[in-house]
Amino acid sequence: MSLNLKRRFTLILASSLTAAAVFSPTAFAVETLNIAASPVPHAEILEFIKPQLAKEGVDLKVKVFTDYIQPAVQVNEKYLDGNFFLHQPYLNEFKKSHKNDIEVPIAKVHVEPFAAYSSKYKKLADLPDGATVAIPNDPSNSGRALLLLAKQGLLKLKDPKNISATQKDIIENPKKLKFKELEAATLPRVLNQVDLALINTNYAIEAKLNPVKDSLFIEDANSPYANLLVAREDNKNSPAFKKLVAALNSPEVKKFIEDKYKGAVVPAF
Repeated sequence: MSLNLKRRFTLILASSLTAAAVFSPTAFAVETLNIAASPVPHAEILEFIKPQLAKEGVDLKVKVFTDYIQPAVQVNEKYLDGNFFLHQPYLNEFKKSHKNDIEVPIAKVHVEPFAAYSSKYKKLADLPDGATVAIPNDPSNSGRALLLLAKQGLLKLKDPKNISATQKDIIENPKKLKFKELEAATLPRVLNQVDLALINTNYAIEAKLNPVKDSLFIEDANSPYANLLVAREDNKNSPAFKKLVAALNSPEVKKFIEDKYKGAVVPAF
């Protein structure tokens, strides 16, 4: 075979292979998922599974937010495909104020035990009467804070199981605690300005606080606040989301959570 003929044969073969790759029904198609997440631990967990999802044809793009409002709003308005930062009580409260909400939880991933911190006192018994206590200002997490305080005997609620409890539900406050309701993300920054602050674990970890070692008290393992992967109603059954759920609920992710967060974040699957 002449050199020119060999070259022509090579070009024809290359063209045929390219066409087969493009038009074959088994060609590898890539689907993109844009997922909103809080920086820690949510975005870190998503980044961990990114390489595996890429092998399965899913291009996972993690959009990091530092607040609890925009990640839900942007999914609801279809700017993003889903989010990973909230728990069911928060989603329930969000839906009350957004009547056309289209978010659907599709997987439980982990629990971040809620905890109380102080830069002034080393143990709960030292907390003085009239102490100022900072708690989150969103309804689901403020109720969560009050329930945790009630479990410690610091106050009494009308219904100790009401996750939507507010300060109006306090029927006994023997230490005359004073409450400051603040945006959850700001709580670590005001820790030195109050006597006690109840802080969501994702923000505590970002502030280099270890919920297991640094808190005065912490939720137990029976917390109903498992963090959820949320999709839109119109894409919840997509192949890409099914692969994402499988990856998030895998033994590899369970080990990653246990090894990296050492009890500050607990697998919920």
